[in-house]
Amino acid sequence: MKYRHSHHAGNFADLHKHVALLGLLRALKRKDKGFLYLDTHAGRGSYDLSGGSAEAAAGVGRFMQVQPAAHELREFAALVRAFRAGAGRSQLYPGSPLLAATELRPQDRAVLFELQGAEAHALEESCAALATLRQHPINVRIERGDGFARLKAFLPPAERRGLTLLDPPYEEQQDFARLTESIAEAARRFPTGVVAAWYPIKDERTIAPWHLECLRALQESTAMRAAVLASELWLYPRDSRVTLNGSGVLIVNPPWLTLEHMQVWLPELQACLAVGPGGGSSVRMLSESSG
Repeated sequence: MKYRHSHHAGNFADLHKHVALLGLLRALKRKDKGFLYLDTHAGRGSYDLSGGSAEAAAGVGRFMQVQPAAHELREFAALVRAFRAGAGRSQLYPGSPLLAATELRPQDRAVLFELQGAEAHALEESCAALATLRQHPINVRIERGDGFARLKAFLPPAERRGLTLLDPPYEEQQDFARLTESIAEAARRFPTGVVAAWYPIKDERTIAPWHLECLRALQESTAMRAAVLASELWLYPRDSRVTLNGSGVLIVNPPWLTLEHMQVWLPELQACLAVGPGGGSSVRMLSESSG
């Protein structure tokens, strides 16, 4: 399966991932102490949707036309509107690194990895444009390289607080295996850090075994039992390999009340984006402990 960020920017999976990411970042910001945001597959930062993508129209296009009730959805809509403010920006959509950079305080920092040279260059330009827009520098470091391989060099962070986002393009067959290894490695090096991993849902039969594999890998890699949350949204039946049916976010060490908040905003987001009777959403703890 191939899932390039630029091909699917602003679709339902992006909305699910980015609302979840914004919630995690703002949970970290409840404390004054700084944190590190680490993005292993950052992409180009922002995306121009003026080409008329059907996925974006059915995703962020539809979402921005409603007035959501959930606080998290209202906050995300406000962030997108603020990001689009200014001449020539009305069709832009922020990817995860720009979303995170927008949230950084002076005491926070981000390290963003991108393997593709053209995408990394575009990311640099997006971050520079954001700094100009905000009229002050942002503490962002961009590195070209394999984020799976490089994350270990930055964990644990000096701040002892942080969020690692694992969001590979799923272009290679081994991406799920490398994702599992990286989740366990991040938890081993930084047991109290938050780890969020996005994954596509195509065939239900592959998801449950992968969840168990992740739990086993975490148990083997850490001395403590980590809390693990699975948040899933799907627009189509989960038993077809033909297309992207749904979106999942696996969260290790979810901040306090993450589960409860998601149980409110995720069903509303799914209802907003629904295309038929085959959709749904689910938020549950995969582990017995809670965080």
